[in-house]
Amino acid sequence: MTAEKDTAGATAGTTGGKDSAGATAARDCAGRVVLVGGGPGDPGLMTVAGLDAVRTADVVVTDRLGPVSILDELDPGIEVIDVGKVPFGPATPQEEINRILVEHARRGRTVVRLKGGDSFLFGRGAEEHLACTSAGVPVTVIPGVTSALSVPALAGVPATHRGLSQGVSVISGHVPPGDPQSTLDYGALARSGTTLVLLMAVTNLAAITAELLAEGMPGDTPAVLVENGSTPAERVLHGTLATIARQAAEAQVAPPAITVIGAVAGLAGQMMAHA
Repeated sequence: MTAEKDTAGATAGTTGGKDSAGATAARDCAGRVVLVGGGPGDPGLMTVAGLDAVRTADVVVTDRLGPVSILDELDPGIEVIDVGKVPFGPATPQEEINRILVEHARRGRTVVRLKGGDSFLFGRGAEEHLACTSAGVPVTVIPGVTSALSVPALAGVPATHRGLSQGVSVISGHVPPGDPQSTLDYGALARSGTTLVLLMAVTNLAAITAELLAEGMPGDTPAVLVENGSTPAERVLHGTLATIARQAAEAQVAPPAITVIGAVAGLAGQMMAHA
């Protein structure tokens, strides 16, 4: 592994692939890919390094989430490619995204892959990193502020709190309990005593909360759901494990939304009352 200066001036790791013809060509063209975590959505919560990388890129490959408003301020010479994925709607296959990153880097361009939150937490950042390095394209990682912790915090919900929670479990709710693709042990989660943070769980929230109830988690456990966190469109629902799915359905909540279940969710009212 070699080291180079990223666009923000910080030392970051880059990785080359196998010594194949394609890998050699990629190295010779001097292009590279920068994986940038854009934070929860508010442009002010993006890191300085991430913002600088976007502003100095040749190409920005972006999702629909994160601080997309910054794209309107970019130099006209920067090419922007939208590969956003809409739940149950249009989506760019991950293999195609990987191909786009490699192709533009091999043209000698600096390619920024901009995502919401942090690229390595349910963002497929590792898949893109591996695809690039296997093709001989150098990769730099600029971490982002993860929405799993920042969005609840902005709504007055700490992930942990002395005397209430000594840990936090961040889980993906993109498949329901019992689905063959699910690797989660909901019984263990229900008994864990940790704060549960659910991402990508709007569609399956009723099934997930029902499973947690069936596994013995008390129905009066506090719960908070935050829709479009950190943005002007933010909405916050306060409830319990037994009610939050019904409340979300009645409010017609749509992604992106984050649900927090645990004693710390009960602090939200107290903290925001003094904001």
